[in-house]
Amino acid sequence: MTDAAPRLAALAETLLGGPLPVRIRAWDGSEAGPPDGPVLVVRGRRALRRMLWKPGELGLARAWVAGDLTVDGDLFELLDRVAGLLWERDRQPAPAPTPSRLAALRTLLPRRASAAAGAAAGTAALLRDADARGAVRDLVTLARPLPAPPPPAEEAPRRGGPRHTRGRDRQAIGHHYDVGNDFYERVLGSSMVYSCAYWSPGSTLERAQHDKLDLVCRKLALKPGDRLLDVGCGWGSMALHAAREYGARVTGITLSREQAVYGRKKAADEGLADLVEIRIQDYRDVKDGPYDAISSIGMAEHVGADRYRDYARTLHGLLRPGGLLLNHQIARRPEADETAYRVDEFIDAYVFPDGELSPVGTTVGELERAGFEVRDVEALREHYALTLRAWVARLEEHWDEAVALTSAGRVRVWQLYMAASALGFERGRLGVNQVLAVRPAGRGDSGLPLRLRTWGAQAG
Repeated sequence: MTDAAPRLAALAETLLGGPLPVRIRAWDGSEAGPPDGPVLVVRGRRALRRMLWKPGELGLARAWVAGDLTVDGDLFELLDRVAGLLWERDRQPAPAPTPSRLAALRTLLPRRASAAAGAAAGTAALLRDADARGAVRDLVTLARPLPAPPPPAEEAPRRGGPRHTRGRDRQAIGHHYDVGNDFYERVLGSSMVYSCAYWSPGSTLERAQHDKLDLVCRKLALKPGDRLLDVGCGWGSMALHAAREYGARVTGITLSREQAVYGRKKAADEGLADLVEIRIQDYRDVKDGPYDAISSIGMAEHVGADRYRDYARTLHGLLRPGGLLLNHQIARRPEADETAYRVDEFIDAYVFPDGELSPVGTTVGELERAGFEVRDVEALREHYALTLRAWVARLEEHWDEAVALTSAGRVRVWQLYMAASALGFERGRLGVNQVLAVRPAGRGDSGLPLRLRTWGAQAG
């Protein structure tokens, strides 16, 4: 029989509580769902096993990374249809107990007696829902769920101990950044800047990244001889730009050995080694202040909410009085109950282990509690959506090379993460902000002009 896709579509509609927004094609050649648009391809029963053994986002992510789920057509459109359904439901009272249904999927699987007690609540919830009970039993029949597939090799290993210790942060950074500089060149382009670009009509990715770096330098009012600390310096692009274009003496710090090697070579090749020093160093271990300015571009997301105030105090202590901080950071929307915030499972397991996002208001508050005076906040949300779409286009253009440099699973991680993030920025669920702050001098003098936004024309 070739009826797997209709059965999967019926299950999806039962669990979602509404019509299926995309078409499904199953391993047996059957299809179901809307006739137009992209198709979600379920390549084998193993995809279903992954979702049964790990219901929710992580099971779906594992199936995608392993290649058990693919898309025939435009990935952006498929994600937009699915995300639109789920995100719109977030704004309305839930019509059905979808989370409990999803959580109860695993309770129908054979399991050891020691696991049975913990599954009782989920089982009870499922048994009260006759439609879901029948659909899930059908899925179990389709999946033939034993044994549980192992996670893909690209999944970060389980981390023990407290979050955001020096050792654990090194492991997390290594998982994400030490993938290979050649791979990142295929994705990021010649700029090797891994943060939101600053777009103008007709800009290329390289030009938009140049303009972002220049914007940071101008906001920091850099001049020849200024000492700049670039926290989380990546491959050294900000450090090189500040030294080359503004004559600043720059110390860049990173926890990624591959980034440091790359940045040092670039500085030497450009004859800037006397102005640029790239260190493998934790921000907590920098002791050679004071600096005239600090840039933190896409770094603070790795700090962790519990340590952010200490992070801000550390940067404050490294600046001279009157020194400026430019903090460029992704933000999320605030939760009605902030204690309910949880790190995204897919991002935590495959992209940024231990990464955490905060609302921009929280970031501003923590900077000011540390002693900074916040003087300007600029939102660049739409700019990041454009940047991510450009990165996805480059990844897809260099797909075979990227697979050869890393793995097919790693490339699928990046494609999904960047495409989904682009939609998050476009729909306003994510933001990115440049916060300019000063360490006030004695008697409160900021040293800043009365009209602050006089960044001037972009450098050539």
